[in-house]
Amino acid sequence: MAITAAQVKELRDRTGAGMMDCKKALEETSGDMEAAIDFLRSRGAAKAAKREDKSANEGFIGTYVHHSGKVGVMVELNCETDFVANTDDFQQLAADLAMHIAASRPISVSTDSIPADEVERERAVYMAQVEEEGKPENIREKIVDGKLGKWFKDVALLEQPFVKNPDKTIDQLVTEVSAKTGEKIEVARFSRFSIGD
Repeated sequence: MAITAAQVKELRDRTGAGMMDCKKALEETSGDMEAAIDFLRSRGAAKAAKREDKSANEGFIGTYVHHSGKVGVMVELNCETDFVANTDDFQQLAADLAMHIAASRPISVSTDSIPADEVERERAVYMAQVEEEGKPENIREKIVDGKLGKWFKDVALLEQPFVKNPDKTIDQLVTEVSAKTGEKIEVARFSRFSIGD
């Protein structure tokens, strides 16, 4: 089956993938648009994983100010090229992340970037709790590790469920857009401002 330029353009408009990738996806799926989208998504996730060692020096600053004017967020989202940084998908991701940070109050981008003293303070609190509850000594560490794991999901941005779709984490959301654009995307940093804090 011959793939038309119009089909390739439609697929590119819908996915943001490169022209040649769109053509190949349509050829692989015999022109089935929905199957081609799924094909690109599955291939894109694999490509995104391969790009982990690439440097992401371009990007966009996403911002959000709550309608009350009392909470504001700035988030730096990086990618490999200014072409991707200027796409609607990338800029929408930056805006979604800023809005999510305003609502969910993470303290760090990832679990690795949480300051060690904060982790130790939480560990000490959880240890005191399990001792107070009279848990056997041989299982206290496991209980504390479980509580810390839950805490990490509450305070590390990439681990949090996305406020617009709690079935996916922020990390999964970023990976989806990375797969769609074919570039490495990473959250560099953020600042959340709140009146009175």
